Amino acid sequence: MRPGFVPRVAALYAAVFLYNGIQLPFLPVWFAAKQVDPALIGLMVAVPMLARMLSVSIVAREADRRDAVRAAIVLAGWASVGCHIFVGLSSGSLAILIAYTIASFTFTPLLPLTETYTLKGLAERGRAYGPVRLWGSFAFIAGNFLGGFLLDAMPARDLIWPIVGTVGLTALAASLLQPQRISRAEMRESDAPLWRDRGFVAMLIGASLIQASHSIYYIFSALQWRGEGLPGGAIAALWALGVIAEIILFALSGRLNFSPTTYLLIGAAGAVLRWGAMAVNPAVLALPLLQLLHGLSFGATHLGAITYVAQRAAAAQAATAQGHLSIAISAAGGGAAAVTGLLYSNFGIESYAFMALMAVAGGACGLVAHRRAAIALV
Repeated sequence: MRPGFVPRVAALYAAVFLYNGIQLPFLPVWFAAKQVDPALIGLMVAVPMLARMLSVSIVAREADRRDAVRAAIVLAGWASVGCHIFVGLSSGSLAILIAYTIASFTFTPLLPLTETYTLKGLAERGRAYGPVRLWGSFAFIAGNFLGGFLLDAMPARDLIWPIVGTVGLTALAASLLQPQRISRAEMRESDAPLWRDRGFVAMLIGASLIQASHSIYYIFSALQWRGEGLPGGAIAALWALGVIAEIILFALSGRLNFSPTTYLLIGAAGAVLRWGAMAVNPAVLALPLLQLLHGLSFGATHLGAITYVAQRAAAAQAATAQGHLSIAISAAGGGAAAVTGLLYSNFGIESYAFMALMAVAGGACGLVAHRRAAIALV
């Protein structure tokens, strides 16, 4: 019996996030092993954010225009395999930078396109998004632990090849997706620019600010906790606990009757509470409880933004709309990441207070989107 729609998209999420789980922590280790200049490593880490802003806008728009979301996912997957092999074979900082930039250009559209494909298919089948998306979170944790094992088991110069393998799994999972078409009636739906919808813009800004408020945590939490004497295993467990909280929310989301903007407001509240508490240097015993708030600060915000976009955008604009969200989050995250070093070096752990203020601003935008959604229902 051939697997149905849900197992296939779950497998694709798992493959994409297995890649992320290995690549995010350990690709910089490979860069260093290839003798890339440390200053250039920082630029290379930022490359996916920069590539996403360009590639997603182009690929998503063309996928909508040609009604070819599945084909775009498959093409991006296999193109990314070839480009990542090219990265592995490259030598010298400049050659690696060029190769990785091209590889990022092909890989970064995969997730927003997958979100578009998944949300349409789930809506047609009356299924919830969270219980499918959680397989990506499981895979991310698995990728973290697998990458750590591989780091001890093989030379750092060979770490690129397991990463290439996960890209191959992604392309294979993409190829197994079922065809999906937009009906003529859906194609005739309104194609008015989404930027004219103030609620959509408010949601976009709000979600981006809340997600960007995680910057201090993503970049400096491990360094901070290590400096306070926590062993590596405890730090890994704290990170895993946050993702587990996210998984639990995704699993329960099918039973929760929250609107997308309500999820966004819950996410903002969770982020304000989390970063406000972190700013006062909480006791180590409080850290697990604060990590559980990741299920709200990230998970609820993600659920709210993704589902809002899916409900707001016409079928003929679905990929473009998810692309807008991806680009906005990348832009806000990149901007926040650019100033976190300055904030942390000057204020230390108190810099989390700035992240809390960012989440407050995101919540204010979410409230605008919530009110406009309520007006639209009247």
